[in-house]
Amino acid sequence: MGLFSFLNKDAKESLAKGLEKTKDGFFSKLSKAIIGKSTVDDDVLDALEEALITSDVGVETTLKIIKRINARVSRDKYTGTKELNRILQEEMIDLLTLSDTEDTEPFSLPVSIGKPYVIMVVGVNGVGKTTTIGKLAYQFGQKGYSVLLGAADTFRAAATDQLRIWSERAQVGLITQAAGADPASVAFDTVKSAMAKNIDVVIIDTAGRLHNRIGLMNELTKIKNVMKKLIPDAPHEILLVLDASTGQNAVEQAKQFSAATDINALAVTKLDGTAKGGVVIGISDLLQIPVKYIGIGEKMQDLQTFNRVEFIHSIFNMQEQR
Repeated sequence: MGLFSFLNKDAKESLAKGLEKTKDGFFSKLSKAIIGKSTVDDDVLDALEEALITSDVGVETTLKIIKRINARVSRDKYTGTKELNRILQEEMIDLLTLSDTEDTEPFSLPVSIGKPYVIMVVGVNGVGKTTTIGKLAYQFGQKGYSVLLGAADTFRAAATDQLRIWSERAQVGLITQAAGADPASVAFDTVKSAMAKNIDVVIIDTAGRLHNRIGLMNELTKIKNVMKKLIPDAPHEILLVLDASTGQNAVEQAKQFSAATDINALAVTKLDGTAKGGVVIGISDLLQIPVKYIGIGEKMQDLQTFNRVEFIHSIFNMQEQR
């Protein structure tokens, strides 16, 4: 099965367009690093290091990439700067954690898990969490799956209203309770209703947790435990939503959330509005958690499943060369 063989031409073009700012920013720096050079020497590596760090790949991951490239240059004795793009792509791809759904059809459900497939979505306010839930619901719906949303963000008055708007756009069901209700109770009711109605996918919204507030994080554990009473292995997916435009702050959020709950998938939003797309590489490498979805625009279909090879090739403008 070919990588991204299920993506149509429009989806591939959307990915390329969504990463334009990252691509332009990174390559302007990379070009300065190698201009006038015929070999990959210390000066080139130093300039490359700066380009990666300022593209928000992160210091730790950048040093790992530089070390690997330096080892390859030393081993091969001679490496021209024309080969640097290829080597850099290979190392970046290798550092991105492989998702177990990477070679499956986008937005398809695991056949080994019965109904419903439960996704709990976490993240701080403002990262695009509710928007991501709405787009996820739409994409699953386009695949023919039935979807039910649970409005477990009961702390913020407008949260349920926002989720209701997205449920209407995606034409999916929504379970709510009164403002201030127990979030775990909402999650329980949502899963119970989904089981009774034979729903395929449940997506539970949670409050925009501040990553430095351990007390709020404990609420996530309560929500998980309540759902497990109905489905022992629920939630099947704990999806952390991060805003790419916040750069290294997104990395810190990811660290804190992964320490507080069992994150097993990442969604990185707002990639179309930032040159900091390199943060995707750093987060995945540091936490060893796969990026599963990326947001590359405002349209419902602009949430895409993530493929590490396609992502890196798009940054390096390789679509037409394969």
